[in-house]
Amino acid sequence: MVAGYTAAQVRAAEKPHLDRGEPLMRMAAAALAAVVREQLARSADATPSVLVLAGSGDNGGDALFAAAELAGDGARVEVVPTGPRLHAEARAAAERSGVRILGEVDPAQIARLAAGASVIVDGILGTGTSADPALRGRARELVVGVLPVLAAADRPIVVAVDLPSGIHPDDGSVPDRAVLAADVTVTFGAAKAGLLLEPGADYAGELRVIDLGLGAELDRFTPLVERG
Repeated sequence: MVAGYTAAQVRAAEKPHLDRGEPLMRMAAAALAAVVREQLARSADATPSVLVLAGSGDNGGDALFAAAELAGDGARVEVVPTGPRLHAEARAAAERSGVRILGEVDPAQIARLAAGASVIVDGILGTGTSADPALRGRARELVVGVLPVLAAADRPIVVAVDLPSGIHPDDGSVPDRAVLAADVTVTFGAAKAGLLLEPGADYAGELRVIDLGLGAELDRFTPLVERG
């Protein structure tokens, strides 16, 4: 049985751990990197490559720290920022490891980058989104540019960070078609309810729930949904 919690419940469970200075982001990033390694091992590409779509918030930070680990393994890793900035500490770690952080990329360029990648990491948005989780602006343009690539027979594998960007973490609603359907979603601390409810569940692919030690705190809450 998988329990799905609201974004607010998971944030409340995380808070005492963050207040104690526990490195939850590094733990999440290490788990994310491990899952991406598994996917790279399944790829037939001679030179494994990872394309990271990184947003401005903590989801982007998770993705960048994971990118640093993967580049340290010898993978070719490129990052396309989808917002005006990147998580500063995670960006520095990625750059030290040899990750290539790209500047302005238009939809045609992102399509070429996506087509050449073994794995695409969706680290655009996390659970801190507004009531309407639909992508906007540059983030939406980039995702729309990637979508045709995912229709090809030799498509890259998509790994979502915490949840596919563009679905609501609580109710699973998908207000706009600009969403990268994940092959694997690596979600942290607990499953978000929206990953277990349709139509969001249809975009989540294989669900990996990463234990961050939040069990005692989560026990105080009633899950929004449970699925067998």
